[in-house]
Amino acid sequence: MSRKNKLTGKTFEYIEVTDVGAEGKAIAKIDEQIIFIPFGAPGDIVDVYITKHRTKFLEGRITKIRKESQLRVEPFCEHFTICGGCKWQHLDYKQQLKYKQKQVTDNLQRIGKVGYDYKINPIIASEKTQFYRNKLEFTFSHQRWLYDEEIKQDEKVKNPEGLGFHMPGYFDKVIDINKCWLQPEPSNEIRLAVKKLAIQNGYSFFDIKNKEGFMRNVIIRNNLAGEFMVILVVFSDDQEKIKTILDHLDANYSQVKSLYYIVNSKKNDSLDNLEPVLYKGDPYLSETIDGLKFNIGPKSFYQTNSRQAETLYKIAGTFAGLSGKETVYDLYTGTGTIANFLAGKAKTVVGIEYVDEAVEHAKENSRMNGIKNAAFLSGDMLKVFNEEIFSKHGNPDVIVTDPPRAGMHPKVLEQIKKTNAARIVYVSCNPATQARDIELLSDMYKLKEATPVDMFPHTQHVENVVLLERV
Repeated sequence: MSRKNKLTGKTFEYIEVTDVGAEGKAIAKIDEQIIFIPFGAPGDIVDVYITKHRTKFLEGRITKIRKESQLRVEPFCEHFTICGGCKWQHLDYKQQLKYKQKQVTDNLQRIGKVGYDYKINPIIASEKTQFYRNKLEFTFSHQRWLYDEEIKQDEKVKNPEGLGFHMPGYFDKVIDINKCWLQPEPSNEIRLAVKKLAIQNGYSFFDIKNKEGFMRNVIIRNNLAGEFMVILVVFSDDQEKIKTILDHLDANYSQVKSLYYIVNSKKNDSLDNLEPVLYKGDPYLSETIDGLKFNIGPKSFYQTNSRQAETLYKIAGTFAGLSGKETVYDLYTGTGTIANFLAGKAKTVVGIEYVDEAVEHAKENSRMNGIKNAAFLSGDMLKVFNEEIFSKHGNPDVIVTDPPRAGMHPKVLEQIKKTNAARIVYVSCNPATQARDIELLSDMYKLKEATPVDMFPHTQHVENVVLLERV
């Protein structure tokens, strides 16, 4: 029998957890082989069951904690370890920040190959570590995830429906959420009220496998002023059912200023090509950053931690070093938040974004704030960010980029180099792909400064802003 088969399914006792690594999992070693373990803390002494054997590492789960690490704290959420959303609740927040800073530094050194001739600032902590999100999306399921105790019962589960988050690793399983600590109240109250009302009226919850059932999703957005937007996603345009749900929310929650619904009769959950219908209230929620007002619609992209968003944009502005004479290009501009934020300090700002609707929102945000020196273009970055645009709007002096988690396409990086821009400000929610792109730019641009920002407490995710200067 191979060593691989000998290790899989085995339990090893008294293993010391030494570090935190990929995807927020804890790191230990068995016979000099690295093992990744969820929900461990450096300093733990644990028994580990081996679940998978990869070529270069093992994966396992803790079956018993022999000695708890001093870094551990008591998790506050009843769904911890099941939901998968806040994997670091068991770690003291200061330690979370330490490991996020380490993640950024390690990626820059190992993947970015940047050396040590740059400044990395201490990570900026989130003022709020609970109830900090401004958007959550919940999924209805006709058959929720069942816990071990329920499965062991012979009798049929009385309330099989669920409304919550997808079980990690299962597209067709939804965890019924009682209380989520990510979004302020009345988020939980609204979600539970919608679920209760749907059950009372016999509205069917969506069957993810067979693609049938009326109730599909509910999306809840909020702003710092305490106002809420609710978007109900249903399978068919049954106005009586839609009216029952949304009228109940309108009558009982004064904080809800905007009510939408979306009819999604497709097999997938994507809402990209579907039109939200304003049922009642305001079409937007508004947020203010540094004196600028931004309207947020049902499908708008906006940083999910509003308080930290302002911090993030101010860092980007500082790194851009604008004097009022520069032409700035904001790549992957979304609804133009960074572009409009920088417009008052630049000669011209040009934002480029793939999603047409986001570009229209960016233009509206400019008009609303009286910004006249910002232009926004929609289209594929490879096709739009080229010499034709430069001839019309000018060559960039500064490039700001905030791409998706996958980072930038190599051809976009080549086009950036052709512009000969003096500075690049790169905002990223994935320091690994950011570091990869920095390395690909390194023949023309040198990393000068980096500032990590914690947008997502109790998770392994970290935002990072870097300044690159032309060599």
